[in-house]
Amino acid sequence: MLSFKSFRSVLVILLLSASLTSCFSRYTITAKQVRKHYALKKVKPKEQLIQNDTLSLCIASVGADTLPMLLLIHGAPGSLWGYMNLMDDEDLQKHFHIVSVDRVGYGKSRLKKRRHVTSIATQANALLPVFDLNKSKEKVTVLGRSYGAPIAAKLVSMVQDKVKELIMVSPVIDPEKERFYWFSKWGKNAFIQLFLPGEFNTATAEKYSHSDELKKLIPIWQSLHVPTTVIQGGNDWIADPTNIDFAKKHIQSKRAQYIFLYNAGHMITYTHLSMIKEMLLKSLMFQDKVTSIDMASGAGELGN
Repeated sequence: MLSFKSFRSVLVILLLSASLTSCFSRYTITAKQVRKHYALKKVKPKEQLIQNDTLSLCIASVGADTLPMLLLIHGAPGSLWGYMNLMDDEDLQKHFHIVSVDRVGYGKSRLKKRRHVTSIATQANALLPVFDLNKSKEKVTVLGRSYGAPIAAKLVSMVQDKVKELIMVSPVIDPEKERFYWFSKWGKNAFIQLFLPGEFNTATAEKYSHSDELKKLIPIWQSLHVPTTVIQGGNDWIADPTNIDFAKKHIQSKRAQYIFLYNAGHMITYTHLSMIKEMLLKSLMFQDKVTSIDMASGAGELGN
């Protein structure tokens, strides 16, 4: 029979596990939620696995594969379904072959013999096979959000001749601005991890190695020559708003622009979908000689 002290310890662990799950749940989407979401929709993304001897990569795509590809890379935690609002958009479906991918360590995507993949370079390398799905004669537009932004940048640096433009939304790219929270250290506890979903443990592993990984990435910023846009919210509690200043300092390309949304939070692809759409569809994103755009609420902001 458990002693009071043991019972209290177990109770504390269960409460911490429940609290951690609650903290992360807003950034994850369950299979049940996906089924419910698409139950009555006419257009449903096609889910498929890209596999080889070492890799299993899950993607969902919508739109004709002969259209220019829009590749979407999620953060941590997250999944390919975090971009459902972009995949569901009828206008984007008509103009793009939209491909959203589960990064390795999330969903059904795995590297054999690797529990967690914290290396940004390895994460990026695992996404290279997606480019083989581009059946159009156009180059690929790559969009990465949060922790997916530096992975998108690394990926683009490896295949710049195949990329039309890079978009980083709410990026976590400054190695000196990695944010930790009250629950971060508890999420690293091996025993507590037994009670948490695998994606949360993967996200925790990434967080504790992220600063070092971002330092390795510094040389690639100066080598980027594809048109690049960085979009940052002023009320972002996950990605420090000064990440945009890091981008301005280190990205040397003359074809880069920076959009600061003073009142936006972290989930800009949801809160400012109309803005994202308009830039993608009307090619407003990369105007010659544009180096910085500051967008305040009600002052030139596109969309809602």
